[in-house]
Amino acid sequence: MRHRVAGRKLSRTTQHRELMFRNMLVSLLQHERIQTTLAKAKELRGWVDKIVTVGKKGSLHARRHAFALLRNKEIVKKLFDEIVPRLKEREGGYTRVYKMGWRQGDGAPLSLVELVTFSSPEEKKKSPVKKAKEVLEKVAPKIKGKEEKKEKEGKEKKEEKEKKEKKEKKEKKEKKVKKEEKEAPKEKKEKEERKEKKEKPKKKSPEKKSK
Repeated sequence: MRHRVAGRKLSRTTQHRELMFRNMLVSLLQHERIQTTLAKAKELRGWVDKIVTVGKKGSLHARRHAFALLRNKEIVKKLFDEIVPRLKEREGGYTRVYKMGWRQGDGAPLSLVELVTFSSPEEKKKSPVKKAKEVLEKVAPKIKGKEEKKEKEGKEKKEEKEKKEKKEKKEKKEKKVKKEEKEAPKEKKEKEERKEKKEKPKKKSPEKKSK
């Protein structure tokens, strides 16, 4: 018979059971509310009461003792700085257990464990101005994206026009060069003929002077 035998073994070895409750305790202190089976929730209450009692001491030794159990610096800091100050006036019973029905599959009774100071975050009513700002913030990125696309398209069109103009200028220059090359021999012949015509009268001028 199990008369006056405290604790639940939960079909686990001692080491497995202690590690499981350590993880559950860390999760509860982090989120301040967890869902588990009813037997585990009832057993977890004692672990929470002990760690909060350690946190109320507030000494360096207490912090080291809490870290030895929790193995998480952030959770230890939250325990001493946030959770314990809210539970100073209470002398025990730091958790609350709700029955949540039965688990589908094995039919295990489920429960919700939370700290007494836990309060679900209530959504504050937003003014119409804030709602309008939020809507504009959501719509603004789409408008910006469309404007950026238009700007990119405009830049691409300008670049294409510039390229076409450059090509046309190059083609015109090449055509001019080709025409000049074709006309060059004709101009050379004309220049030579002009030079010959100019040289002929110069030869006759000394004969007239001799006469």
